[in-house]
Amino acid sequence: MTKEYESAAAALRGVVQDGQTLAVGGFGLCGVPEALILALRDSGVRDLTVASNNAGADGFALWELLQTRQIRKMISSYVGENAEFARQYLAGELELEFTPQGTLAERLRAGGAGIPGFYTRTGVGTVIAEGKEHHEFDGQTYILERGIRADVGLVKAWKGDRAGNLIYRKTARNFNPLVAMSGRVTIAEVEVLVEVGELDPDQVHTPGIYVQRLVHNPTPRKLIEKRTVREG
Repeated sequence: MTKEYESAAAALRGVVQDGQTLAVGGFGLCGVPEALILALRDSGVRDLTVASNNAGADGFALWELLQTRQIRKMISSYVGENAEFARQYLAGELELEFTPQGTLAERLRAGGAGIPGFYTRTGVGTVIAEGKEHHEFDGQTYILERGIRADVGLVKAWKGDRAGNLIYRKTARNFNPLVAMSGRVTIAEVEVLVEVGELDPDQVHTPGIYVQRLVHNPTPRKLIEKRTVREG
């Protein structure tokens, strides 16, 4: 049985709706499910909570949804190069739950593994710890962090088969395997789509059991976030 849909819009249809929590893979411009994000923009769904490392960058990725004010809250570790993200947050137009990068990764993994919460020392004594349960283990203070179980996970893979088994390429792996676990429904965007049985099982990063739908995008944009050249 194939999990492939004919377009990103078709893959999202009947799944996304107002007020959902989404987890989205990517780190800056790397490993971003761009076709799915554009289709999500065009769907018009609003009031979204989105867990993603840094909401893309100016003019690309989740920036598209910030521009259209479809995101109500971000769960992120880095505002970074995204000027619109920073502007909306500082102006009080966007709710932001700052989460240390490793903690964000573990929250996604834990949610996907059915673990409702875990203790970590990261953030103890900072604003990150405010309002969170504290507990002492072996003389050290830890804070309780909740796992993230997203309504929908959107991921980008380099190669996948029609059963949803995925392989990511190098640093484009980043948050994608964790997002795939976190989503109750996970939709994958893949560059290279092959038949079932063509992938080496030892090379699969995300098993198809985590992926419910996929769309083929053979020509993604490959942008460079910061270009540094040497003067001649």
